Amino acid sequence: MSQPQLRRGPSRPDPDPHLPHGPRPARIVRWLGGLGCVAAGYAVFQSLVGVLPGSIDGESARYAIAVVSGLATAVAAWLSAALLRSRYADSDSDNPPVLTGQLPGTASALSGPGPLPALFSAAYDTLAEQVCVVDDPVRGRLTGWAHSLGESGPGRPTSVGTAYGLHIMLDLGMPEGRIGAGDLVDTLWRLRLPDGGWSARSQGSEPRPEVTALVLGALARAGASRERLAAEVTVCEAGFTHELDRTGRELTHVVTTVLRGLLRAAPGSDALPLLRDALVEGAVTDPRRQHRRCWGYRLAPFHGPPSPLHTAQAVVALDRAARVLGGESANGRAAREDGVRWLLACPDAPHDDCLDLANLREEVRRPRTDDPSRHEVLNVRHFTASWVVRALLTPGAREIAREDGLEEEWRERLNGAVSAVWAGQTDGIWTWVRDDTSELRRPMWMTYQGLSALRAHAVWVYQPNG
Repeated sequence: MSQPQLRRGPSRPDPDPHLPHGPRPARIVRWLGGLGCVAAGYAVFQSLVGVLPGSIDGESARYAIAVVSGLATAVAAWLSAALLRSRYADSDSDNPPVLTGQLPGTASALSGPGPLPALFSAAYDTLAEQVCVVDDPVRGRLTGWAHSLGESGPGRPTSVGTAYGLHIMLDLGMPEGRIGAGDLVDTLWRLRLPDGGWSARSQGSEPRPEVTALVLGALARAGASRERLAAEVTVCEAGFTHELDRTGRELTHVVTTVLRGLLRAAPGSDALPLLRDALVEGAVTDPRRQHRRCWGYRLAPFHGPPSPLHTAQAVVALDRAARVLGGESANGRAAREDGVRWLLACPDAPHDDCLDLANLREEVRRPRTDDPSRHEVLNVRHFTASWVVRALLTPGAREIAREDGLEEEWRERLNGAVSAVWAGQTDGIWTWVRDDTSELRRPMWMTYQGLSALRAHAVWVYQPNG
């Protein structure tokens, strides 16, 4: 097993002038500022002169009351304007903050939507244009996507590409009928291997649990029947044992992927508590971050160095397991909470380009069943920033930050990770630079993870007006 290779994340983006910079002064204050404090005071003076009763002793007394009231109004308006100018000075500077977790005020909202709807629309348009439709002589009509968009040669739907595409369509809400969820679901069933399960394109004809769980999770989200899913869950569970897949059972990425997929497809599976416990037991401690528990790329020695990517994956899986399965042990809860605190303890800065957001690549090397002397090699690349966003947005992470008084650190690291996710896309599609060349690839999994992270953040920051 080779160690994952670190690769630095995307560079910091220039601030987007269309993103919200925080609430703006109220309309009445802007009107007073435009009219002028003196004019406001004079208006009050004129009004009082006209309405004060004649019973007040003397014309001079009436004018004195009006003058004092007008001056008071002018001073109050000036002070209000000065206070607001001081408060919002930072928002008008040359480097306004982006993605602060604040929604624009009512006046800003009237000027038009933010950039996210346009990004989602552009992503959908690209996916609709590049969907592959193939009439296979054995499997029938296939509708879906290859592993990456824009691959050379004739496109052909794969299990991995189509499963991530279905996840994207479900996240986007299927805005119209150019892509049908039913066609994608049918295709995934047709891509099922003869003996059950699914595999990646480079894994040949032997089913692998991480790919099977990915597909089952997508099918479950799309509403596939529990009975049909149950048969494939059984195949997945039967093959994911220490005896049959020792390599997979020792890898954090594989175990968390299977755990998340089965939590969607078979929340009552007997394998879930076992996988959850194995994940907890595979944690390591990091003396550089207060001996907090975290995760490396392996759950068994050699674990590898502490990894923000694998720690985030473990936090997401354990948080979801705690909510679905219940009965979380004290040790499991402590490990999950330590993982969150470990992520919050990132010492690097700025947090939109820190080492904790560096992308990772790892190899999954399994002995081939037909020839144990040879290995099947699956290259797995990880979009670290998207996983950090998802981990910090889990309900458990927000509770820990609030209980520990770390809400500022939590928000700072979350906003940095969201900014890094945003920087990696062009018109809603994310790109990965190949390790050995300057070639840009647009893998479906990366676009799904980017869109999913931005969508989760947008849901979190939403606050209805009024």
